[in-house]
Amino acid sequence: MDVLAEATRLKGEGKPVISMAVGQPAHPAPSTARAAARRALEAGGLGYTDALGIRSLRQAIAARYRALYNVDLDPQRVAVTTGSSAGFNLAFLQLFNPGDLVVITRPGYPAYRNILAALGLKVIEIAVGAYTGHALTPAAIEAAERETGLRVAGVLIASPANPTGAVHSRQAIAELDAWCAGRGVAFISDEIYHGLTWSGEETTALSVSDNAVVINSFSKYFCMTGWRIGWMVLPEDLVRPVECLAQSLYISPPDLSQIAAEAALSGIEEMEAVREGYRQNRSLLAERLPALGLPFAAPMDGAFYAWVDVAAYTNDSMAFARQMLSDIHVAATPGRDFDPVDGARFMRFSYAGSHAEMVTALDRMQGWLATR
Repeated sequence: MDVLAEATRLKGEGKPVISMAVGQPAHPAPSTARAAARRALEAGGLGYTDALGIRSLRQAIAARYRALYNVDLDPQRVAVTTGSSAGFNLAFLQLFNPGDLVVITRPGYPAYRNILAALGLKVIEIAVGAYTGHALTPAAIEAAERETGLRVAGVLIASPANPTGAVHSRQAIAELDAWCAGRGVAFISDEIYHGLTWSGEETTALSVSDNAVVINSFSKYFCMTGWRIGWMVLPEDLVRPVECLAQSLYISPPDLSQIAAEAALSGIEEMEAVREGYRQNRSLLAERLPALGLPFAAPMDGAFYAWVDVAAYTNDSMAFARQMLSDIHVAATPGRDFDPVDGARFMRFSYAGSHAEMVTALDRMQGWLATR
C-alpha cells in the first residue's frame, strides 16, 4: 500500500506511472451489470435486502456451480457478502474462538494474517514452494503442530493463489478436506480467482466436500472490485448462525451491487474476452521477465500475477520497488507482506492492466535494469 500511495502521488503530479502493483482489473464491470445498475438507480427503491442476499442472485450463483463444476448446490447455502472480505470476517468469527490456531500458506495474501490477528487468533504460516508443488499438505500441517506443540483449529488455502498464482490440484484439495474432516478442523477455500486458471485443474472444494467453507467474489473475473460484492458457500449447519452474524455486522450486502452482480452472470462472453487479454499479458511476461534476470519463483498457473525472484539485483525488494517507481515510474509489489520471512528477495507483478501498458512497463524495466 505504501508503493501504491507513492504511485498515486506521482500520477497526480502528471508522471506517466504504470501500475503492476495492484490486483485490480483495468476493464470495467460487464456492460450487463452496468446497464442493470443504471436501470435500478433510475427506478429508485433501493434498500435493505435479506441478510444473505437477494434470492434470485443466490439461485444464479448456485446455477453457476452446476454449469461450471457439475455441483448440485442448494441456493440456501449461498450467502452473498459485502466483498470477499466480509466473507472472511464472517467465517473467522463463526468458526473460531480467540486463541485458536489457523494455518495459512507462506507466501500468501497478507490480509488473512492481519484479520486473524485482529480477531485474537493465532496463525501458522507454512512455507510452500517447488518442493511442495506450491500446495499445502496434511503432512506439513502435522509437522507444524509437532514443532509448535499446538493443535490446529482451521486451515485456509487459496487456489489460484495470491501472490504466486499457484493452483492446488483436485487431489491436493481432497486430501486437505479429508484430513480436516477427520480431525474436526475447519477448512476454508478462497476461490476468488476462479475463472482465471491457465494451467492445471480449477477445482472448487465443493466438488469434494460438503464441509468446506468456500469464499468467492465478483471482484476479479467479473472486474467488479469497487462494487464490493462477493459470496460464500456454507455447510447447512452454518447457514443460520452466519445469517444472524451478518445481520448484526452488515445488515445486508448493497442492494445495487447485488442487482449488478446478478446481471454480470449473463455477461460471460465479455468477461471471456477480458480473460483472453490476461492470457496475452501472461505470455508476454513469461517471455520477458526471465530474460530481464527476473526468474519465476512460482508457476503462473492462475490469477493475474507473476511472483519473481529479484535476488540478482537486490536483497531488499521494498527498496527496489521504491527505486523502480521513482526512476522509471513502474509500480510493482514488494514481497515482504506476502512472505515476512523470505519476501525481501521476491516481488509480485500484476498483469491485469492493458497489453500496451505491460509492453511499455517491460521496455522501461529493460533499460533500467541494464544499468544496475
